[in-house]
Amino acid sequence: MTQSLLTLGYVPGGTPAKWARTWAERHPAIPLTLRAVAAADAAAELRDGTVDVALLRLPTDTSGLAVIPLYEETTVAVVPADHLLSAADEITAADLDGEPVLLPLDDVVAWPESPGSSIDHRPETTQDAIELVAAGIGALIVPQSLARLYHRKDLTYRPIADAPTCVVALAFPEGPPSTLVEEFTGIVRGRKPGSSRGQGAQPAPKRSAREKTLAKQAARAAAGKVASKPGRVERGRR
Repeated sequence: MTQSLLTLGYVPGGTPAKWARTWAERHPAIPLTLRAVAAADAAAELRDGTVDVALLRLPTDTSGLAVIPLYEETTVAVVPADHLLSAADEITAADLDGEPVLLPLDDVVAWPESPGSSIDHRPETTQDAIELVAAGIGALIVPQSLARLYHRKDLTYRPIADAPTCVVALAFPEGPPSTLVEEFTGIVRGRKPGSSRGQGAQPAPKRSAREKTLAKQAARAAAGKVASKPGRVERGRR
C-alpha cells in the first residue's frame, strides 16, 4: 500500500471505534485518523479531500460520491424526564400532536410531515436544542444515537414507532477507490483478512439489494424534506 494514512470523517453519533480497532489490528503501520465532522460538512470534506472516507447520515447531498448504506437508526423524541410521554416505553406520532417541537438547523431526520407544533425559533445545533428541551421549551426528534450522545440526567427519550428511520452510510469520492479506502470498506462490510481484494485500486464495491433499498428510501426522503412544512408558532404544553 503506497498511501501512508487514511482519514475517516464521522458525524455526531457515528460510532467508528470497532472498525478503527480492526484496522489497527490488520494495518498497524498505517495510521487511521478519526475526524469528527458536522453533519452538514461531511460530504463537502469528502469532495475537497479533507477526509478520505466518511460515516454520514442520509439524506444529504451526495453528488460526486459513492455511497454504501449501512444501517437504519431508530428515531426518538427527547423530552424532560418528568414529561407525560416518559410514562410509555414507546410512543407514536399522534402522541406528539399539539406538543411544541424544536427543529434545529442541523436537523437530520427526513420527516416532512413531522408531528407536533414546530417552534419558530430554530436553534443552530442539535446540542443547543437539547439545552432548550431541558429548559422545558419543547420536545426534540432525533436519531437515537444523538439522543444517547447528548444524554442528560434530566432528560429521557422514547422511540417513535411510526417515524421514519435515519440511514447511516459510508461514503467516499466517486471513481475507483484508493487501496486503503477499498480495504476500509471491506472491514466495514465484514470482509475477512484472507479475502482481501489485493493491493491495486479496485472498482467501487457492488451494493447488496438491501443497500440499494436503503439508498432509494433515503433519496425519496431527501425529496420530501425539500417540501417540508414551515414552522408554526409555539403552542402551550399539554
